[in-house]
This record gives sequence, C-alpha cells and structure tokens, in this order.
Amino acid sequence: MAVVSWVVGIAFFFPVLWMVLTAFKQENDAYTNPPKLFFTPTLQQFSEVLASGAGPALLNSLFATVVSTVLVLLLAVPAAFAVSLRPVGKTRDVLFFFISTKMLPVVAAIVPIYVVVNEIHMVDNIWTLVVLYTAMNLPIAVWMMRSFFLEVPAALLEAASIDGASIGRTMREVVLPLVSPGIAATALICVIFAWNEFFIAVNLTAAQAGTVPVFLVGFITSEGLYFAKLCAAATLAALPVVIAGWVAQNKLVQGLSFGAVK
Repeated sequence: MAVVSWVVGIAFFFPVLWMVLTAFKQENDAYTNPPKLFFTPTLQQFSEVLASGAGPALLNSLFATVVSTVLVLLLAVPAAFAVSLRPVGKTRDVLFFFISTKMLPVVAAIVPIYVVVNEIHMVDNIWTLVVLYTAMNLPIAVWMMRSFFLEVPAALLEAASIDGASIGRTMREVVLPLVSPGIAATALICVIFAWNEFFIAVNLTAAQAGTVPVFLVGFITSEGLYFAKLCAAATLAALPVVIAGWVAQNKLVQGLSFGAVK
C-alpha cells in the first residue's frame, strides 16, 4: 500500500513538477519531441514574465484575495456561531438558503452581474472582484465554520454563561481559540478559491483590475503558445498559494480533522 501511495502521489505531482522544470527552459527546449530531460536552466522566462506586467496582476489578485477572505471570515464566523451554538428560528432554512446560492452556475449569472456592474460604473474595478469573491466564498465558509462550532462542548458555553460572560466575550475568549484551526482551514480554502477564480475576472476586468489567471491567458496568442513563459507565469502564480498552505499546514490538518477524534 505504501508503494501504491507513492506511485499515485507522484502521478498527481508530476504535472506540477514538469511545469516547474519547463519554466527554466528556453522556448525551443520546451517544444522538443521527445521531451528534453537534460537542459541548461535559465531564469530568462521569469524575467520576461515579470517585465511583461505580472506585477500589477499579482497585486490585484493579492488585494482581492486577502480583502475578500477577511470579509468572509468577519461575516461567516458570527453567522456560523448563530446557527450552531446559538440556533435561530428555522436554522435549516437559513443553511439551505446559504448553500443554494452555490447551485446557480456562474455562467448563468454573469450577464445580469455584468449589467448591474456596468450600470454602477464598476467594470474593471478591483472592488467589484472583492465583493463578488466575498459573496462566492461566504456560503462555503458558513457551512465549514458551522461544522467546527458544533464540535465545541456545550459545557464550556454553560460554564461561561454561569460566570457571567456575555455572548461576545464567550465567543472571543472561549469559542474562537478552540476553533482557530477551523478558521485557518476555512481561510485557506477561501484564499485558494479567490486566487484561482478566472471566469468572473475575465468578464469583468480589463487593463486596470486584471488578476493572475487573466494575465496567464495573455500567453496564448494567435502566433502560438509560449509554453516556457506560460509555465514560468504559472509557477509564479502558484507560489503564493503553496507558501500559504505550507505556513498554515499544521492548522490546516488540525482544522480538517477537527472533531474526527473524540
């Protein structure tokens, strides 16, 4: 089973490894058939990608991802707390309404969204992406955080209530420290979804608010595909998410397994 696991893991990782290797090739080395395994590494593709305007796209993606993730957590944490530890009337209906917003394909909603955004003169504006990414990730965040809140022992809430703690203080000092791994896991999921989003960005942005996925499409031209440059740009685009996942890996594992072991 260990050998099978290694083979499956390598099979899944190999395309990523090949992308990184191709990023260090010249364009003529990237197109050889059979593929060239031994070559002289170069940073030319990375320098050309950065010189071609990758900086603004990276900053736009970073801004939209970070701000939307913060807004999602600010809204999802109290909402999930309300429907789990402090249930409201018709909680099931509320939860179904949250998740039902994810059932509509974005391709079916892009036309009315574009009409509204165009009417308020917010096309090609980074704040438009912030609002839409927040709305896109909020239902998932509420459902994830609710599952983490449900694992908090009710005895802790009762003890805090007996000691005279308000709901806000109970949430800040008792509940949030316990579910911090879940918050980290939810934040990372939101970061991945927002950073990788393409369809909304390509339809609602242009020169000013274009994100990294939109920038990557620029390497597919009528003259052909600049394969080495595309791999270099894709490697740069993947680095922030990889670094974020590496930094939060302990919290992520704890969050994804939260409540699995009693």
